Amino acid sequence: MPADASAPLSPSVLTLVRGRPDRLRNLMRGLARQTVAPRELVIAWMQPEPAPDLPDPGCPVRHLFVAGEPMPLAAARNRAAEAAAGDLLLFLDVDCIPSPTLVDAYRHAAMQGEGLFLGEVLYLPPGLDLAAASDETALARLGQVHPARPAVPPTGLRREPDPGQLWGLSFALPARAWQAVGGMDEAYAGYGGEETDLAVRLNAGGLPIFWVAGARAYHQHHPVHVPPLQHFEPILANAARFHRTHGRWCMTYWLGQFRAAGLIAWDMEAPAIRVIRVPDAAEIAAALRPDALFS
Repeated sequence: MPADASAPLSPSVLTLVRGRPDRLRNLMRGLARQTVAPRELVIAWMQPEPAPDLPDPGCPVRHLFVAGEPMPLAAARNRAAEAAAGDLLLFLDVDCIPSPTLVDAYRHAAMQGEGLFLGEVLYLPPGLDLAAASDETALARLGQVHPARPAVPPTGLRREPDPGQLWGLSFALPARAWQAVGGMDEAYAGYGGEETDLAVRLNAGGLPIFWVAGARAYHQHHPVHVPPLQHFEPILANAARFHRTHGRWCMTYWLGQFRAAGLIAWDMEAPAIRVIRVPDAAEIAAALRPDALFS
């Protein structure tokens, strides 16, 4: 059902946090620079205590705590969505600094009709200092486009046919659309798959997907594993769950990397993944790429 274009929308920004307090502070400072302030910031802490010395994000802050190992990503997003007071849920990864127009761009997109809205994320190099993190011109100059992501439209919206394009770094959707599908499937444990599952279920229910101009965020650098061997077992388990649910594979890029490393036997037509061997600690350590921007 289309949204009422005359009705003001009330965006709640939601983020999940375990560690990385400096990244969260930069996110909050970015919210304070928004051309349109969100209704609130909801922080789902996946740790016992909040970080100290948090800056004013220019809106009320709501704190909640979600326990669990491995990281309860799906559960934390569900708890944050349940706590949110806004009618537009805007999920922003803790590593992301929002550009000044991000909240307004998502809000304006949602006022044109219901959808799952995706924003551009540029990747920042290592060594970002506080001055650069607070300077939009510097962020735009330093940020790099992910080579596997499509370009965003210069203005307005562009329809995206592939639900697999949803990455959890930055996206928004009406609260009622989230509630209609029951949020994220908490059977996805640890890293991987839960976002694609959500997008496929939303799309199957008739919710279109759009890229949004002006909803840019900047991803603060952290070392990555190529391939992500530290998440080997959760990725396999979650990929198998996705296949059982939807009859096709997700995270195929990572599965292909695992296959190339001789860890699994798998292809796109396979009914299951066969584990040849589990990566050892030395292989996981060797996969770490401190300077790589993309995983």
